[in-house]
Amino acid sequence: MTTHVKRAFKYRFYPTDAQAAELSRTFGCVRKVYNMALAARTQAWVTRQERVNYNATSAMLTAWKKTEELAYLNEVSSVPLQQTLRHLQTAFTHFFGKRAMYPRFKSRKKSRKSAEYTTIAFRFRDGELRLAKMSEPLAVVWSRPLPEGVSPSTVTVSQDAAGRWFVSMLCDDPGVKPLPARGNAVGIDAGLGHLLTLSTGEKIANPRHERRDRAALAREQRRLAKKEKGSANRARARLKVAKIYARIADRRRDTLHKLTTRLVRENQTIVIEDLTVRNMVKNRKLARAISDAAWGEFRSMLEYKAQWYGREVIAVDRWFPSSRLCSACGTLKEAMPLNVRTWTCDCATTHDRDVNAAHNLLAAGLAVTVCGAGVRPQRSTPDGQSATKQKPSRREP
Repeated sequence: MTTHVKRAFKYRFYPTDAQAAELSRTFGCVRKVYNMALAARTQAWVTRQERVNYNATSAMLTAWKKTEELAYLNEVSSVPLQQTLRHLQTAFTHFFGKRAMYPRFKSRKKSRKSAEYTTIAFRFRDGELRLAKMSEPLAVVWSRPLPEGVSPSTVTVSQDAAGRWFVSMLCDDPGVKPLPARGNAVGIDAGLGHLLTLSTGEKIANPRHERRDRAALAREQRRLAKKEKGSANRARARLKVAKIYARIADRRRDTLHKLTTRLVRENQTIVIEDLTVRNMVKNRKLARAISDAAWGEFRSMLEYKAQWYGREVIAVDRWFPSSRLCSACGTLKEAMPLNVRTWTCDCATTHDRDVNAAHNLLAAGLAVTVCGAGVRPQRSTPDGQSATKQKPSRREP
């Protein structure tokens, strides 16, 4: 395992009026070039069954800059424009590899505002970051230092819906190394009453970040709905709603980072359940609570941190009956509604529903390790079934 990993360090900065205007123009040009290249590639495939690659779109960009209609593309740095063509090529690669859907056009109002600069388009020296086409350095708030002796390979500037400006610097972090091996393993059952229940018996409370700001969010959304579309008052009201959403997301992300870091540091093997959050949020009664719990983001953080620090994450199949299976004798209970939080098995063992599920997930996860299944069990075997599949598929008689 390599000791150096690529890591992005994100900081907030406060641009001057001139810098904000330059970056806004860059965002617009990036979006324009991306959409034009996507339209050209789509048209070429529909009309001539021809696949247009990055080199062809790069040549198109050169020709576009020479036209009178698109001459404004020369006013911004060319590097972010080339980078957005590379991102489009990556999107098509994932699409043809059946790992993603067909690329979509960027929207002025809904798409993320960002621009990526490579080493030839920025200068980082003595704690100052200067971007191409700018005479002054960015006023970055260095909330934490970059790793000593390293330089960023790319810099991504973005603006969120709340109007905040961020710069993300990608660089090698030699400080990220595998932690000393530990012999312990833990099973984790995700829930709503408690965010996580560990096989050790510990229950981690659900902070319910969205509920804390629900009243303020509803009030600002009502005010937003009454404003005339396209007006300055509506823009100000939209910004207030976005700031509340940003505050909720920041608190949630902070909690998950602290929690996942702790779990990775304390355990060698971590067993979780392969939840299909996308399908679960279709339940209208639980959609808000499930979205606020952010199980998908929790798993993503857990997986990449485990890879950094030499830990193992095992995901047990979603059909595994962890709640209905007695962890003491192995008896499978026929049905168990969500309102049943404790139950007694025929072997006279009384179970806490969540703790019992965590115990069963841990046992099943260790069995997955023996069978050779991986982090994503649905993709680890040729037929798409995991080593702990308990429910027959629809294709079986």
